[in-house]
Amino acid sequence: MSSCSFRHVLFLCLNIGKGAREEYKMHREFIEKLEVNPVIAAIKDDEGLEHALETDCEIIFILYGDICTIPDIVHKIKSVDKVAMVHLDLITGLNNTKEISVDFIKNNTEADGIITTKGNLIGRAKELGLYTVLRYFVIDSMALVNIEKQDRHGISTPDVIEILPGIVLPKIIQRVNRASRVPVLAGGLISDRDDVMNALNNGVLAVSTTNEEVWQL
Repeated sequence: MSSCSFRHVLFLCLNIGKGAREEYKMHREFIEKLEVNPVIAAIKDDEGLEHALETDCEIIFILYGDICTIPDIVHKIKSVDKVAMVHLDLITGLNNTKEISVDFIKNNTEADGIITTKGNLIGRAKELGLYTVLRYFVIDSMALVNIEKQDRHGISTPDVIEILPGIVLPKIIQRVNRASRVPVLAGGLISDRDDVMNALNNGVLAVSTTNEEVWQL
């Protein structure tokens, strides 16, 4: 191999390594934030947004908005130094399977990351340096099979997965934890302290909820 070719290969290896290190660093930062903040405020309207801004919840899942309003919604969250995660599937005008929707979030908002049920968007989000949450609806055994296959078929690995509803039986949560290679969140129908503790005691890293009473725990 010529010295020129060797330098080129070395350059590629070093830069690939640097990219992987940066991605791992971002992943760890997000996981650490979740460990410290196990209750995530999920908001579905402007009233919920205003209330969430006044709580101790440091991470907010945005479950509403459209292509025109989402930059302002995110800005309000970032103005009080909280983590803003946008659920792309629920944003009118961005709720498609195209990667351009991820680019819009990166280029036109201050969002820290995205939430989606569409595995093909995870890779693009990670390329752009966004935190990633891949949501699964655990409604039958096929959902568990899909979680077990999350690293196959060219789907990039998210930072975390979130299972819904969050009040599934402990044995289901435990099975999901065994199947997933990344930490697990639980969301949906979380309504009181018992629901939160059931999830956390069975291996869930954090829970997301629109229930404002739970935000105060």
